[in-house]
Parts: sequence; C-alpha cells; structure tokens
Amino acid sequence: MHKLTVVYASAQDAKAFEAYYTATHLPLARKLPGLKRLNYSFNLQPVEGGAPPFCLFEAWFDDGAAMGAAMQSPEGQAVAADVRNFADAQPTIFHGPVTEV
Repeated sequence: MHKLTVVYASAQDAKAFEAYYTATHLPLARKLPGLKRLNYSFNLQPVEGGAPPFCLFEAWFDDGAAMGAAMQSPEGQAVAADVRNFADAQPTIFHGPVTEV
C-alpha cells in the first residue's frame, strides 16, 4: 500500500473550512481513480505541546504508481485545483509506502 498524506496547518475560518471540505472537497477526492480508502481528522491534539495541525487527510493506493496516476488524472487535477478554494495556505503534502504489521 502507498499513502498520500495532506496536512493543513490552520484555518482562519474553521467552520467555513470544515463545511467546504466535507461538502465539496471530499466528494472530489473520493473520485480519485485507484483510491482504496481515505480518512480525515479535524482538530487534532498534540501529545506533548506544540501547534496541532487543523486538518489531516490520508488516502491509500495500491502503490506509488497508482497514486501518481490518480494525481495526474483529471480527477486528481480537480482535487489539487480545489485546494485554493478553501485553504488559507498551501498544505504540506507527502507520500510513501505503508508497511502493515
């Protein structure tokens, strides 16, 4: 499995972010070809201090090639373009293989 993780550090208007994210952005993300599963969390709390991220999104694909193809697809391009419609700042995005134990 290969996981794409997106971290949104903050939101100036948390209610507006959450409303747009759940009603508009997530339905776009669910259309990514090859998507195996996704999840998201709002209002995460740090275990030992520090600034928590506002939102964390994770999407799983069979492998890196499947994730790359999904992000290059028209659906992936729509998801990427939509971020500017609700995020105050560019999110941190990373990906890599997941080892289940």
